[in-house]
Amino acid sequence: MKARPLILFDGVCILCNGAVDFIIKRDKQKSFGYLALQSKEGEAFLEKHQLSKDLDTIILYKNEKFYFKSDAILEIVRHLPLWSVVGVLKVLPRPLRDLFYDLVARLRYKIFGKRESCRIIE
Repeated sequence: MKARPLILFDGVCILCNGAVDFIIKRDKQKSFGYLALQSKEGEAFLEKHQLSKDLDTIILYKNEKFYFKSDAILEIVRHLPLWSVVGVLKVLPRPLRDLFYDLVARLRYKIFGKRESCRIIE
């Protein structure tokens, strides 16, 4: 059986949690699994795959391949009804897309805030 793509996200970031809620609501097929980067399971996953514990990125692990930042977002929305059209942004060079992503990531706590504890999704 093929494993579901796994989304790793910042579990205390209100913006990130909102994005996860957005995905869950639209993912009628329940295509994705979710792990907060700060959870025990998330930390173990990062360690197992020798990935940085950098909380400034969303990670998609799909078909034994990793997608980071804007690539992860565009790959995720590709699977969401009516949102796959956003994938057209893939024509923009990754450095340009990630420049915008990094700006939002750097300011996300100041603008949107943080949760008191890390979100765990069963």
